[in-house]
Amino acid sequence: MKRDRVRLMNRIAGLLATVGVLLKVDAKFRARLDRLMQWNGQPLPEALRVRLSREWQKVELLSTQIHDLERARRAMLRESRDEAVALVRRLLQLRGIGDNAAWLYVMELFAWRRFRNRRQVGASTGLVGTPYKSGTVDHEQGISKAGNKRVRTMAVQIAWGWLTYQRESALTQWYNRRFAHGGPRARKIGIVAVARRLVIDLWRYLDAGVIPEGAILKGRQMTPSGG
Repeated sequence: MKRDRVRLMNRIAGLLATVGVLLKVDAKFRARLDRLMQWNGQPLPEALRVRLSREWQKVELLSTQIHDLERARRAMLRESRDEAVALVRRLLQLRGIGDNAAWLYVMELFAWRRFRNRRQVGASTGLVGTPYKSGTVDHEQGISKAGNKRVRTMAVQIAWGWLTYQRESALTQWYNRRFAHGGPRARKIGIVAVARRLVIDLWRYLDAGVIPEGAILKGRQMTPSGG
């Protein structure tokens, strides 16, 4: 729904650009619409104004539906006794993990599948390497990109957040030593490595209660052993 809303807002901005109006489309768009003028100072063509209004109605509908879904999810987090929701609550205890990330990780990765080892966890996200060996040729072809694309995308987003909100963690310190002072390519490789290691750490946290080394829970500092 959020992607659909962004597409609609981009479409509105594109339609406005055709008549020389460069405008950031935000929540105030409805109030601004009737006052908008073309590049030459003339009012917007009526047909365009009607179309923009119709597109904005779709944006408002999606915003209402998104709000309703988020409210329902917050209610579940407060009241549900479901085991999967309990895992979401546990992930949310870690600083740097937000509602969307925790919900996606649990519902699309951890809640429905039992992993036996770290290799299975890494492979499920598509963040593992794909080495190529043939004779004397031996090189890395990049990550596999197998598995759930949404989880993989979220894993990288969480990794950047982890570096910001978990500065004292062992994983952040490792990234800083290995990649932080390199160029753009090195940092890109590093953040993928952080994402892969972090998803494994989060699996251990949910499966065995092992808090990532040096990580902080919301509200208090934890020791590396989780005590």
